[in-house]
Amino acid sequence: METNFYKSTGISLTVGSFLAITTMMLHPSGGNIEHITQMSTPLKITHALAIFCLPFILFGFYGLTFKLSDKWKLSSLAFIIIAFGLFSAMLAALFNGLVLPNFFGQYSENLEQNITTIKPIINYGFAVNKALDYVFIISFCTAISIYSLIMIKSKKLPKWIGYFGIVILIFAIIGATTNFVFTSLTGFRIFVFSIAGWILCSGISLIQYNKE
Repeated sequence: METNFYKSTGISLTVGSFLAITTMMLHPSGGNIEHITQMSTPLKITHALAIFCLPFILFGFYGLTFKLSDKWKLSSLAFIIIAFGLFSAMLAALFNGLVLPNFFGQYSENLEQNITTIKPIINYGFAVNKALDYVFIISFCTAISIYSLIMIKSKKLPKWIGYFGIVILIFAIIGATTNFVFTSLTGFRIFVFSIAGWILCSGISLIQYNKE
């Protein structure tokens, strides 16, 4: 039963990581209001896909949490932090990919006449989205660091995955101190590809888990 649980959650992590990578590869570039209105359908599809992958990732981390559980229960803390990050990602995808395109669609025929009304709302939406992105980034960096340290110390999963997680944290810190813009499309892609790689490796390790 335990082996099947780890395999199912490992598969869930693997599927979630592939969906996340696919989402970022399909994500259209930003632009002005007219461009966003024209790209409404691709935006909705990619952000719907992003939301769809979140339960797979959460369930996968549920299994990873059990696998790395010890007397300190720090993996449970990491899971709670991951849940915060995924919730903020869901809100960001809803606002940026579903709410805003629908809102723009209502004014698609007369954007010029309503531009003074629309712009402040758009700027507010982007500000909220940026804040949610930062919550997501910080949450995942923190949680993956905790999981990685447990992997290195406990040896319940390959130690190199733990070191991979620490490398991600180091590069995130370097990026933050050098004013790298993680919330730009390029910056966010780099971050998502990095953590998706870590998630994929963790998922494969859970699939290959054999009860000792």
